[in-house]
Amino acid sequence: MPAKQVQISIDRELLARIDRDPQTKQQGRSAFIREAVELYLATKHRRNVDRQIAAAYGDKSRDLRVETTTWFEEQAWPHPSSRSRRRAVTHRR
Repeated sequence: MPAKQVQISIDRELLARIDRDPQTKQQGRSAFIREAVELYLATKHRRNVDRQIAAAYGDKSRDLRVETTTWFEEQAWPHPSSRSRRRAVTHRR
């Protein structure tokens, strides 16, 4: 999917912190911010799932989370940016 250019405002200190990060120097600001947003959204989604599990299972949700954490940790999750590329390839078929 082609990228859409957007304009955002970031306070100077945060921008300086972004610019000092080695990843920004390698990939550029746009890639750094894209990855940060993808990570934020994935984390937010995971928290929502955890809340739904807690609501559905009540007191047993902690036991379920402990039981499934081991499974999740043993899986190899793709890097968020590779997920976007894979989705783009999948839609072309």
